[in-house]
Amino acid sequence: MRQVLIRRGQVTVENVPAPLVEPGHVLVEVAYSLISAGTEIGGLERSGKSLVKRALEQPDKVKQVLNHLRRQGIQKTIAQMQGQLGSGSPTGYSCSGIVIQVGEGVTDMQPGDRVACAGAGIANHAEIVLVPRNLVVKVPERCDLKAAASVTLGAIAMQGVRRADPRLGEIVAVIGLGLLGQLTVQLLKAAGCRVIGFDLDARRVAIARQLGADHAFVSHKVDVLNEVRHLTDGHGVDATIITAASRSDAIVQQAMEISRKKGRVVVVGAVGLGLERSPFYQKEIDFLISCSYGPGRYDERYEERGLDYPYAYVRWTENRNMQEYLRLVAEGKVQVGPILEREYDIAQAPQAYEELRTAAQKPLGVLLRYPLDGRQTQVAKLTTKLVFPSKPVSGKINIAVTGAGNFAKSMHLPNLKQLSDLYHIRAIVSATGSNAKATAQQFGADYASTNYEDALNDPDVDAVLICTRHHLHAQQTVAALNAGKHVYCEKPLALNEQELDGILACYGLSVADLDGGHLQSETLNLQPMLMVGFNRRFAPAAQRIREIVSQRQNPLMALYRVSAGYLPPGHWAHGEEGGGRIVGEMCHMFDLFNFLVDTPIESLTIEALTPRAEHVLSSDNISATASYADGSVCTLLYSALGASEMGKEYIEVYVDGKTLVLDDFRRLKVYGGQHRGWSSMIVDKGHKRALEAFAHVLRSGQHWPIPLRSLVESARMSITASRVGNRV
Repeated sequence: MRQVLIRRGQVTVENVPAPLVEPGHVLVEVAYSLISAGTEIGGLERSGKSLVKRALEQPDKVKQVLNHLRRQGIQKTIAQMQGQLGSGSPTGYSCSGIVIQVGEGVTDMQPGDRVACAGAGIANHAEIVLVPRNLVVKVPERCDLKAAASVTLGAIAMQGVRRADPRLGEIVAVIGLGLLGQLTVQLLKAAGCRVIGFDLDARRVAIARQLGADHAFVSHKVDVLNEVRHLTDGHGVDATIITAASRSDAIVQQAMEISRKKGRVVVVGAVGLGLERSPFYQKEIDFLISCSYGPGRYDERYEERGLDYPYAYVRWTENRNMQEYLRLVAEGKVQVGPILEREYDIAQAPQAYEELRTAAQKPLGVLLRYPLDGRQTQVAKLTTKLVFPSKPVSGKINIAVTGAGNFAKSMHLPNLKQLSDLYHIRAIVSATGSNAKATAQQFGADYASTNYEDALNDPDVDAVLICTRHHLHAQQTVAALNAGKHVYCEKPLALNEQELDGILACYGLSVADLDGGHLQSETLNLQPMLMVGFNRRFAPAAQRIREIVSQRQNPLMALYRVSAGYLPPGHWAHGEEGGGRIVGEMCHMFDLFNFLVDTPIESLTIEALTPRAEHVLSSDNISATASYADGSVCTLLYSALGASEMGKEYIEVYVDGKTLVLDDFRRLKVYGGQHRGWSSMIVDKGHKRALEAFAHVLRSGQHWPIPLRSLVESARMSITASRVGNRV
């Protein structure tokens, strides 16, 4: 399918893999999409700035880059930055079209329905879009798809009006008569208000009068305060809605000056907020910010998971605002035709943006038009695989990477490129087509896809590297094993024992076999091979510790302290996709314990923090003690309460008169005896060596890098700990 992308200050129209329908989502063939001049042109200009200019504008990003450089080194930092700069960014957030498919759980829509869609990064300028149910609404019969493409801007304007709480007969000023301002004027008139509009552009002022503004002025040609006094008998307007876009603080100050005592000022547009106290204080003005298109915006539970707010308690959600806006358009109470001034074919998108950037008389609204030519064209648009010119590769492991997120692009993919003597990246699979394509091109893959099945059905794919979100790991592992592909699955392997059973069933085994002592993968040499990304056991420092403690005469004691860093309760890692941080990350620590002790575990004791504040999670703050058959005791202290400046991981091992101290996988010191330590300029947790081990076993046919019994045991420990940690 074709999609508009922004890359380094330029607009391109590119072919990218089409999205697949997902549960709770609707797949839509786009008829029209609306270009938002302010938001999108701003993003286009930012994308063309150099790294230095961006850094000056966003100093917090500099700190992130320096931290990444310190921990991961220059090569991986450069790879990550090149990926971010080189990959095109999808743009657009308002469109209309026809439903093609509906996902599981969507019961009130069906193929053929006319719909309007909203959401940045969702309702893109693309031939096919995948939209969560709460961000899509049906289009009324008397509303055409061209007008319906303005649904997001209409809902934003409506939310701004709702925040102003206008009453019948009140006088409301609108500062900024662009696309958003013109819609705001009409909504206020529909609410029974008298409207005064202001803008710097005389043409926009004329359009506002045409669309119902009682009075409209070119701001720099009149005394704004004086005009408002005459029109309000000296009192000032009841409310002012700012829909302008400017860095100047003067707009807000002017809004305060023209508003009456105890009036309201609502900011919808992006303006400077350097406020003077006196107008607020003297007039006791209510100053309000309008958040996009209504309650539900930026709430993942509402937008992505489809959890609606109760109608009785939240009357106007973003979805209900979208519906009401389209109803007003259908009834003719809001006219969109006069402000949708330009229409371009999708192939002409660069010209459309160029006009918005450079034209002396910039159009208010610009539409992109997409062909709806029937089933044959639709099938072509829905292609999920994009193949690039490539040369035959022999003697290497052809690997497909599914899940091209930040971790894969900053860690695994650069490592695979460095290991080009062992690996060839055959495919990149990502839910987002533009990301799949850009990542595949950056790392030299043969093709990009949004469909995991494309990789599983490819006879040239030897192995898959699973880097998707945690809730997909088990099902994708099972699918790959059943397809005969070797699997390297990033942790966690599974979120519960049922998922573990499903994976073991691929080998004719069950979790119960572990307890019965029948699971001895060291001798079974099972195929295809399964590897989990427990990379810490492959870290040079961990290998050195293992070498020392394997010669011990007595049990060992170990303390593993993790200063995990705070994640808010709404973060995906805590939800259904992540399964919680105990399963999602502490499995690393349990696996390292198992690796160092190398005897069966006998018991696992968990103590979780009992927090007094809701934002602190017990499952983020636990102490776990593992006791082993040889008498060894290992304790994990995992906490999100600490300072971010502190190194993340710290390990102490006590054995036979020696103390081994590993500080954040950069420095190992050995106290007692003549054993040497280890140090590195960067953090080395063994990611690259784990991939090397995986490749060497595939080539040699020797025993797995991590025995299946150990993989399952580490997973079970984290699942058990999670049950306890989440009960507190």
